[in-house]
Amino acid sequence: MPGIDECLLEAMALPGARGASLVDWTSGLALGTAGDSPVGDHETTAAETAELARAAAEFDSFAAGGQTFADPAGAAGEPPVEDLIVTTRAGYHVLRFVATSFDSSVFLHLWLDRDTGNLALARIRLRDLAERLVLG
Repeated sequence: MPGIDECLLEAMALPGARGASLVDWTSGLALGTAGDSPVGDHETTAAETAELARAAAEFDSFAAGGQTFADPAGAAGEPPVEDLIVTTRAGYHVLRFVATSFDSSVFLHLWLDRDTGNLALARIRLRDLAERLVLG
């Protein structure tokens, strides 16, 4: 079971990976980073992606069956959203929510090059990393 640094290094081994981070979406802080940042600063990227993650996690429109983080009944406290994908002209941003034993307010952010990245593989591997990640 990998810790934060090992998890991010595994994410960076994916084809086309340009940057990876583990972010707390309630505070907008990066808990760990690897590789590059789309804007040259990992903390700015963490704060901006946290806004997107917070919107998806807190709005009922995105929750299956109306389940939200405030009311996680039905999925054993797991986040109501599995992942988010933002496609830009140059790349993909994949945000994978991580279920934790505490408040489940963290996500993995992977920035992929559009030409060399494999979005399907990235989603599968991030799911695996999120399930194996050890926080604490």
